This record gives sequence, structure tokens and C-alpha cells, in this order.
Amino acid sequence: MRVYRRLLATATDAGASKPFRPAPMALLPPIPLYRRLLRTHRKILGPQERVLGDMYVKSEFRAHKDIDNPVHIIGFLTEWQYYAQTLEGDSWKGDKMDRAKIDKMSDQQIGQLYELMQAIRKQETEDSDPEFKSEP
Repeated sequence: MRVYRRLLATATDAGASKPFRPAPMALLPPIPLYRRLLRTHRKILGPQERVLGDMYVKSEFRAHKDIDNPVHIIGFLTEWQYYAQTLEGDSWKGDKMDRAKIDKMSDQQIGQLYELMQAIRKQETEDSDPEFKSEP
């Protein structure tokens, strides 16, 4: 059998504005992924970020536990696994969301994203405003 060099070529990110997404690991089943997310939050995030993140992860996994469509399940698990990899890699700070992902979101997902943004901003204002802080 002849090996053709052209067939063995791999894709590169040369000339791309953003590098390719790292190769994902094998897709984790829901429960190990859920545990990994909570463990990652515990190791990486601050206390207030962790509470917000844990609540969000728990509510999303509860809301999607009865999904039967395999395409939705794979998409859901893939995105959460990518999120865990991003947090563990510490490249998430100051990163912006990809416009193509936002365009694919439903109105309900956009609403959830907006609520999440509002909760983060509210937390930031409470942290920076001395009136909200309790006195020792």
C-alpha cells in the first residue's frame, strides 16, 4: 500500500484569526462530566463565582436530563466538556463569546445568557459598592 503525503496532511491554523479549538477528549458520560465541572469550579473559581457557576451547571443538567434526541445530548455534553477544558486551561479570562455560537442560539438561550450577565453585573456592583457590604 502506498502512502501519499498529501493524504496525511493535517489542518493548521496558519492565517486564521483564531487558532483551532483543541482536540477534544473522548466524550464523558453525563455524571462524570457533571462531577468534573463541579470539581473544576471548586479548584478554579472564587467563592462567589463558584456559587453562581454551580447553580447554573446544576439547573442545566436537571433541565436536560430527560432529553431523548442524541444530537442534542452530544451537543450538550460536548459544549460542557469544552467549557471544563477551557476553565482548566485558564484561557477563559477576558475571552469573548464566538459570534457564530450566539447566532445559533434560540431566543430562550439568549434570555438565559442575558440573565446570567445581569447576575454577574449585580454581583460586581454589590462587591464594589460599600453600602452592600456588611460591616465587621
